[in-house]
Amino acid sequence: MTTYTEKVAVVDGEFDLHVRKPASGGGPGILLIQEIFGVGDYLHAVAEDLAGLGYVVAAPDLFWRVQPGWSVAHTEESIKQSMEVAGRFDAEQGVDDLEAALAHLRELPEVSDGVGALGFCLGGTMAFLLAARAPLDAVVSYYGSRVPELLDLLDEIDAPLQLQFGGSDPYIPRDQVAAVERAVEGREGVELHVHEKGGHAFHNRKAPMFYQAEPAAAAWPLTEAFLAEHLPVSAR
Repeated sequence: MTTYTEKVAVVDGEFDLHVRKPASGGGPGILLIQEIFGVGDYLHAVAEDLAGLGYVVAAPDLFWRVQPGWSVAHTEESIKQSMEVAGRFDAEQGVDDLEAALAHLRELPEVSDGVGALGFCLGGTMAFLLAARAPLDAVVSYYGSRVPELLDLLDEIDAPLQLQFGGSDPYIPRDQVAAVERAVEGREGVELHVHEKGGHAFHNRKAPMFYQAEPAAAAWPLTEAFLAEHLPVSAR
């Protein structure tokens, strides 16, 4: 697999877009959207997983305006630091940046057969917001903390959507997840998976303080199957 960094130009500057190509050299594109901890070991590990499935993966530096290149380990202290950085992040500008990153991803010569978005935590919220604004072929949102308050946007989302939550997430109370369940019930094109024993960031295998092997092992194959259905990788 090949990795490189692109620069995405916007009106008030430019930011990094970290790209990973599959061994085949190309395929559908996935915009991979960070947690509050930045584009670090975990995001790169997920990018490697996705590239292994045949996708061209691009992870933008979402915090470039407030803390360029932000990437920290997962510790109690870094949670406080990352929350402070995230508190200075403007989500509306962030969606603008994601649209620019998505357009850049579409134009990469390695990308063919559609594009999707996948985000975790903060990135799960941002993927949901992006899906309400931009055309995508598939969207996956893992434990986006603001999704329960953004349910009015569901009518604006045309792309197939997969939502993954932990049922024991201290940052997203179970009653809020239940509100999402009610909102998407019977809605065509939306999958919702609640892992009742899962806490926040249960999929993050680079963070012992969050990682839970059982819900992670249940969730990821669902995401692989969803992507294979809606953003299939063609034989090259």
